[in-house]
Amino acid sequence: MRSRVLDYIALALVVLGAINWGLIGLFRFDLIATVFGGMEGIVSRILYTLIAIAGLYCLSFFGRHSNVGNHHENRVEHRA
Repeated sequence: MRSRVLDYIALALVVLGAINWGLIGLFRFDLIATVFGGMEGIVSRILYTLIAIAGLYCLSFFGRHSNVGNHHENRVEHRA
């Protein structure tokens, strides 16, 4: 249960980062810097760091997703 909450928090941060990068790419507008006091502001820097950590954490989704698929396939084979 605790891991699932962490997964959702990480995913929300990654989505926020993706939206921010999209805005930077399309409009040269950094939403996080604008809302939290510029790129040099401590809150902005903490948020950028948390987004980066969340992105790295989300890499574990690939391993867990493939393990879930293999587990499901194994259960199906045992029934047959």
